[in-house]
Amino acid sequence: MAAVESLVKVEEKPVNREKTCPLLLRVFCAMGHHNNLSEYYRGNVPGNELQIYTWMDATLRELTGLIKEVNIESRVRGTTFDFVLVSPEYNCPRFNAFEIGLTVAGNRSPDDSKTLGNTRFTIGDYLDVCITPPERFMRRPAPMRYLKKKKPFTH
Repeated sequence: MAAVESLVKVEEKPVNREKTCPLLLRVFCAMGHHNNLSEYYRGNVPGNELQIYTWMDATLRELTGLIKEVNIESRVRGTTFDFVLVSPEYNCPRFNAFEIGLTVAGNRSPDDSKTLGNTRFTIGDYLDVCITPPERFMRRPAPMRYLKKKKPFTH
C-alpha cells in the first residue's frame, strides 16, 4: 500500500499567503542526531524547540533556510538537514516517526521542493531535524575503547 501512495502524485492547490492564516510548526533541531521519541511522551517535548509560523505549501528548502537563520552552526555549506515527522498515535500516548526528506545547505537535493502538504503532516505534528555538519568540519572525539591509558609513572 505504501508503494502505491508514493506513486500517486497529489495535486496541491497553491496557498494564498496574503489571505491564509499561517500555522504554528514546532521544530526540534539537534546537532548530529534525532531526538529520542521518548522525549515526546505524555505532552513533554525536547528542550531544543524552534517555533515557525508557515503554510502547508512551505518546502523543505524554505524550512532549511529558516533553521539556518537561527542556528549558526548549520550555515556551513554541505550541512545536511534530515527531516522526520513526529505524529501522535491516535488513542495512545505514543508518537510515530516518519522520514520525510533530506536537504543539503548550499547544494540541491531531490527533497528540496517537497512541501508539508506532500507529506503526512497534519496540524499538531512536530518536525524533528537532525543537523549534520559536513565531514571535513567535524571533529570527532576518539571512542573510549581506543583511548590509550596513561601508564603510571615509576622510577
